[in-house]
Amino acid sequence: MKNWIEAMRLRTLPLSIAGIITGGAMAYHENPIKLNLTVFLLAIVTALLLQILSNFANDYGDFKNGADNENRNGPTRAVLSGAITENAMKKAIVMTSIITLFVGTTLLFFAFKNINLTFIVYFFIGLACIVAAIKYTMGKNPYGYKGLGDIFVFVFFGLVASVGTYFLLLNSISLSVFLPAISIGAWSTAVLNLNNLRDLDNDRVTGKITIPVRIGRRGGIIYHTALISIPFIANSLYALTNKNLLLLVLTGVSLVIAVLIFKPLFKNPSHQILDGLLKKTALFALLFTLLFLIGVCFVV
Repeated sequence: MKNWIEAMRLRTLPLSIAGIITGGAMAYHENPIKLNLTVFLLAIVTALLLQILSNFANDYGDFKNGADNENRNGPTRAVLSGAITENAMKKAIVMTSIITLFVGTTLLFFAFKNINLTFIVYFFIGLACIVAAIKYTMGKNPYGYKGLGDIFVFVFFGLVASVGTYFLLLNSISLSVFLPAISIGAWSTAVLNLNNLRDLDNDRVTGKITIPVRIGRRGGIIYHTALISIPFIANSLYALTNKNLLLLVLTGVSLVIAVLIFKPLFKNPSHQILDGLLKKTALFALLFTLLFLIGVCFVV
């Protein structure tokens, strides 16, 4: 059980629900009475399952493709260490995919009550999420090995999670909800980029072409600076658009905290510092999301 819990990579899970919380907070602000708690909770469970599925697939796929080896920095992966066999991980990926599809479909039934066009569209979006989680590092042509992982993470864990949750709860959409969704997408991509910065040297040797491999370590840090700046800009714009002074103040407070936390990133960080910042970034992104929730839900 300990090996499976480690393979789930618990430190990545808080960020996986940030988009759901963000979409739920905006929906609650728009119409508190219409908020369906069952749908909201099922969306959180679905997001957690997708993240676990992605972590299992990443563990297996990086091992099979050679990116996980004895020269890799960071925590030793389950399949590489032999703690979990290849066959057991493959079975876990299949089972997690089935459970995710079941929970996600249940979510849609609670949200839409019957099978209509919107239900079908969401069902295929859910299938796309599952496929994207698996194909990131698995298969003959994993998109994560072509520098495309950042795009998929931004779209699925940012835009789809936040905007999708908002629509599930209200059955309507507003252009302003894309600003906080962009924030979550940027945080999710920032975590991925930190991981890729930490593994830069080994990825270059093994042929895993990530963004840092393409643009180099210095370029990767500049890119990362942009990623962690976007959420503050996007949420500030959302606060100004909605004339929400509390949210604007909380965003400013979170910016001060972020400067203190991420300061080591700009001093030629070691692999150990980058690995430590991974957990801090995921947790800070959740704090950022909770502050957004407070700023949105406690303003009339």
